[in-house]
Amino acid sequence: MRIIELGASVTASNDADARALRMRMRESGVLLINLMSAAGSGKTTLLSRLIRDLKELRVGVMEADIASSVDAERIEALGARAVQVHTGGMCHMDAGMTAAAVEALGTERLDLLFLENVGNLICPAEYDTGAGKSIMLLSVPEGDDKPLKYPLMFRESDAVIITKTDTAGYFDFDQERCRERIRRLNPRAEIFPVSAKTGEGMEALERWLREALREWRGAEAARPAKGEDADA
Repeated sequence: MRIIELGASVTASNDADARALRMRMRESGVLLINLMSAAGSGKTTLLSRLIRDLKELRVGVMEADIASSVDAERIEALGARAVQVHTGGMCHMDAGMTAAAVEALGTERLDLLFLENVGNLICPAEYDTGAGKSIMLLSVPEGDDKPLKYPLMFRESDAVIITKTDTAGYFDFDQERCRERIRRLNPRAEIFPVSAKTGEGMEALERWLREALREWRGAEAARPAKGEDADA
């Protein structure tokens, strides 16, 4: 298990770092996805399901936490490449930190690279990480009022995944009301209600991810699937 220790980026302009990283990722043909949410919303569980389901894609994960390597170990156990990032107490990843984590993991033979950002609904939304897509998770137990309390996170996301839908019967969560609140903040955001535990809604999300990768690569020919020789 590889662990890298990172603190605040030493470069002055996060926006410049983000543009440079995005260009690098586009040239490599790898789609970097910034995954944001509160702690405990199910980011690692969702990633584990995606790794199992998206068998034709090569997935890497950068796990950003203040401490521990538990999440990265779970991802590696599924056969995906992972690196654990310790943020040195920082409550978010910025573009410089993300670039350092990308360098540590490498982009060779990858299709999708997920950054599992530090779990909170404030800081991660304030920093461009250089990702091609930003996705946030909102779990049913958190409540349908979170778009009202943390609007920036919802405004900055290309997609919102409502997780743990299998628990809906136990919590006062109005999905339609939540959708309406998200739409007011961000009409362009795709919304996916899912349960990574039961598989409910995962097919639509996975279809969106495949299409996002195709759009990211544009006319570039698709890379070989896992285990295939590029010269075969």
